[in-house]
Amino acid sequence: MSNFAKQIPKAVKEIRLHFCQTSGHSAGIRKFVQSSYPSIKKSNPDLKFLIREASDISPRAFVRFERGAESQIQLADLSESQVSSELSKLVNSQTVSKAQ
Repeated sequence: MSNFAKQIPKAVKEIRLHFCQTSGHSAGIRKFVQSSYPSIKKSNPDLKFLIREASDISPRAFVRFERGAESQIQLADLSESQVSSELSKLVNSQTVSKAQ
């Protein structure tokens, strides 16, 4: 089970991934989805985890938090482990700023 799947805070209400089905720029995010999706859904069954594929788009992730706050990040040309790391930073960005 991936570490990312276990560390998603309750404040995260939705994760949306946008990427191209064939582009080399999206290779890392495609591998991340293939390897991590089952464990993410198993650890977080109520989390909305949306995958949006479209031709020739730049890969990015959107995270929606409580009360509609939303953050996004570009994921072009990243490896699977880099995608996981960037998503971890993104899902924890709102909870860290709330604590300060």
